[in-house]
Amino acid sequence: MDMLLMPFQFPFMQNAFLISAIVAVPTALLSCFLVLKGWALMGDAISHAVLPGIVLAYVLGLPLILGAFAAGMVTAAATGYLSENSRVKQDTVMGVVFSGMFGLGLVIYVSLNTNVHLDHILFGNMLGVGAEDLWTAGGIAAVVVVALLVKWRDLMLHAFDPAQAQASGLPVGLLHYGLLTILSLTIVATLSATGLILAVGLLIAPGATAFLLVRRLGAMLWVAVVVCLISTLGGTYASFFLDSAPAPTIILILTAFFVAAFVRRTILVRRATLA
Repeated sequence: MDMLLMPFQFPFMQNAFLISAIVAVPTALLSCFLVLKGWALMGDAISHAVLPGIVLAYVLGLPLILGAFAAGMVTAAATGYLSENSRVKQDTVMGVVFSGMFGLGLVIYVSLNTNVHLDHILFGNMLGVGAEDLWTAGGIAAVVVVALLVKWRDLMLHAFDPAQAQASGLPVGLLHYGLLTILSLTIVATLSATGLILAVGLLIAPGATAFLLVRRLGAMLWVAVVVCLISTLGGTYASFFLDSAPAPTIILILTAFFVAAFVRRTILVRRATLA
């Protein structure tokens, strides 16, 4: 029993468990809407594109989260403008924009002598989370969760049928850019936990898994949160004994959940077909 409880005895592990629980809820809820709207690549794009904002914020002496949020919003706005005013499809535009922003961030980082460790930005530093990181992530998570729960019905209609949402009198533009703002904020909240590269796993896998398991959005939201909480807390706990980094371990558990849900769904479909 002492061995099983050992991870909870260390302050750095306690903070890791806290940040895991904090980021799990907003990322799980948001992932449902990203999956339904087909914005998986948008989450990937913004999570990579915030790198130049982080580096520039460090150079200017500004909070890193401010630079990350600004870069995320620039990426979202540029993607929306280019996709609406060109013949190029949105997924192609997102690929060009996020790769360009990520490349710009790497060039700026290499050209400047900074004390910011690139590995911590890209892959997170969950075991080095401090009180300031917890408060920042907690504040952002609270705002994101409240916004999604208050507007989840409007966002659902906007995700399934934007034309019907507009005909119903919903502020489609506000919902569109509001969701992009929430996405940028959520990525900022996950910076200290999973970093930029692995953040997309938290933003896609819980919703994709829940989509395979249930058919109602209300149930999908709850299932996604449960799956994400089990994965984040379980991955952090397992990483202590495996001597691995918590963030990749979390993503592996999320992937295992998705594969299990996919296999289950395939078996059910085959049974229904044979019946």
